[in-house]
Amino acid sequence: MISDVFSDILKLANAQSVVSGGFTAGGLWAIRFPAFDKLKFSALIRGNCWLLIDGVQEPVPVEAGDVILLSVQRSFVLASDLAAIPIEAASVFSPHVSKVVNLGGGEECLQIGGFVRLDPASGGLLADVLPPLIHVRAASPHATALRWLLDQLVYEHAAELLGASLASAQLAQLIFIQILRAHLEASGELAAGWLRALADGRIAPALRLMHGDPSRSWHLEELAKATAMSRTTFVVRFKTAAGVPPLTYLLNWRMRLAERALRTENIPVSALALSLGYTSESAFSNAFKRTIGMAPKRYRDAARLSSSPR
Repeated sequence: MISDVFSDILKLANAQSVVSGGFTAGGLWAIRFPAFDKLKFSALIRGNCWLLIDGVQEPVPVEAGDVILLSVQRSFVLASDLAAIPIEAASVFSPHVSKVVNLGGGEECLQIGGFVRLDPASGGLLADVLPPLIHVRAASPHATALRWLLDQLVYEHAAELLGASLASAQLAQLIFIQILRAHLEASGELAAGWLRALADGRIAPALRLMHGDPSRSWHLEELAKATAMSRTTFVVRFKTAAGVPPLTYLLNWRMRLAERALRTENIPVSALALSLGYTSESAFSNAFKRTIGMAPKRYRDAARLSSSPR
């Protein structure tokens, strides 16, 4: 399944979704949210409103059942009317407390929001390929699945069930995945990169092979055969989609895995080299330094230093 490769990317980026709260509102209202250093998602359960993103001239209409994901670090406003003067979110929501608050006494609108936290070191692998705004409309093919997830999320918050916090986080993670699936299916020509390669069904078999066994010494003939293409046609199509040749993609993926292992594990560099298909520690160290810019041991020391409490 293509989603196996997709899961690999999400795991490497350590994408963790969190529900931060929501609000009900009626009449004339507007609320400004600050720029986030995380991916921000917002779902309108009922009602209608406008989305205004700082630096973007055109307001975006949002309807009941719509879900938006913002990857750009800009403040934004949700408003019932473009003429409404916004209040600051900080004056409405309590930090670290996930709850639904009321604005103005009405309940015509119900919004649930949250964010997706990415690994500071490897999260860019995901964040850098996303557009500033993904807008999944209620009429999209993914609306049914999203609607069910959103209804469950609202129920968890309203019923205050045991384990509601964990259940909400799991539901938020599924919502995030559905948003990305919708984006992949609805997008036109994506920029060259792993996301475009993932959406190309012709080269998907080669991606699955490389992700399934990154330590293997893959040959272009093997990968081309798996895609039922000639070697030349396969290489050209892969490079057009991914932006790099197949074996360069494999090298880069190995280095991503090596970075994670060096940050999170105590595995010896020699053992890490063998696990990634290198016959010697020196061969791996040379490849790592050439790709990342520093030797593996120095990278590990720097990672530990940056994560240690001051």
